[in-house]
Amino acid sequence: MTFRAVLRGGAFLLVGLVGFSAGVYADQALPDWIPYIAHNQAGRVDTSALQDAIRVIQAEYVDGNLDTTKMSRGTVSGLVASLGDPYSVYYDPDQYKKLQEAYQGRYSGIGIYVTFGSGYPLISGTVPGSPAAHAGLQSGDQILKVGSRDANGMTADVATSLIQGPDGTSVTLTIKRDTSTFDVTIVRAEIQVPSVRSTVIGDHVLYVRIYSFGSSTFDDFASVLSTNLSSSKGMVLDLRDNPGGFVDQADSVISDFVTSGETFEERGRNGSVNQHTVSGTHPAASIPLVVLVNGNSASAAEIVAGSLQVHKRARLVGTKTFGKGSEQLDFPLKNGAEGDLHLTIKRWYLPDGSTVDHVGLTPDLSVALANSNDEFDVQQPAVGLDKDIQLEAALGLLAAK
Repeated sequence: MTFRAVLRGGAFLLVGLVGFSAGVYADQALPDWIPYIAHNQAGRVDTSALQDAIRVIQAEYVDGNLDTTKMSRGTVSGLVASLGDPYSVYYDPDQYKKLQEAYQGRYSGIGIYVTFGSGYPLISGTVPGSPAAHAGLQSGDQILKVGSRDANGMTADVATSLIQGPDGTSVTLTIKRDTSTFDVTIVRAEIQVPSVRSTVIGDHVLYVRIYSFGSSTFDDFASVLSTNLSSSKGMVLDLRDNPGGFVDQADSVISDFVTSGETFEERGRNGSVNQHTVSGTHPAASIPLVVLVNGNSASAAEIVAGSLQVHKRARLVGTKTFGKGSEQLDFPLKNGAEGDLHLTIKRWYLPDGSTVDHVGLTPDLSVALANSNDEFDVQQPAVGLDKDIQLEAALGLLAAK
């Protein structure tokens, strides 16, 4: 599978991004990452009650065969949960390994984009060259069963646990396509998912979709610009359903379009401020640009869209964005619980000092899609873009320049 992490429905790229923690992914997954910066301790947590509870459980619990590793991990999970921050979470070692793979766009599965709702999951696309593509799965296919498990109302977490698996193993899906129903057995494989895809549409308009800001996004994006920019009259940057990712990758993408000034700034505890400024050679500084966003565009995607809007470098088309203005840092744990502490350590602000946290970005032109499946599929450009009224609106703005 691949997972385009999305909130409240929408298309999920079921890769390695699901299945770590329902709490994190319920509030926009693939959290932002920044390099480690020194931190300070304030106050002291009284652990006496915790130590007493551990001693009592070990001495008195009816089942003396206790899983102390599980207890240690549960303790850390409880501490993180007490923060009341949906973006801070504890990952056990297996979950942390999957998170690292997700950052790199790697996973083992079949390669399908899936929309989840109250009914049966709907396939909205396949990864080119993936097992799912070779098996003939198509956009619009409904997943009725995964193995013998009925998929009605299935969540992304459950679907991932059932569909993903080791290379060379197989999974059987029961598919409904139009009026026919059939089973398809697919052998899982290791898949590397690029974070950027592009094509040329309309009157020499370069369409670029960034699915997430992973470790290779800037290089992938630079390759697209190098190949297509000189022959393009305008550009549409599609950040719809983009849940965010590495902030340094977002920073670099902004610098491709803006020649000077601040890209965004970070504010940490004790009033520390870190201003990010434009860098690089700005290859796309003059091309007319429109950015597509929606309610699932979050964090690093909002940094890019918001900064380009504040700099008046691009107009935004679509619907109000998600509103995640914080950054998280991974602290691998080595004693007892092991795994990883994924902790919010900073909040970020746009160049004008505004925050998107719990507010989101307001598009310059508000256009709502009737159905998320109407989004243009860059992986199948021959299908056309007639149903994607947001993209049509973006092309209209470019044509009016």
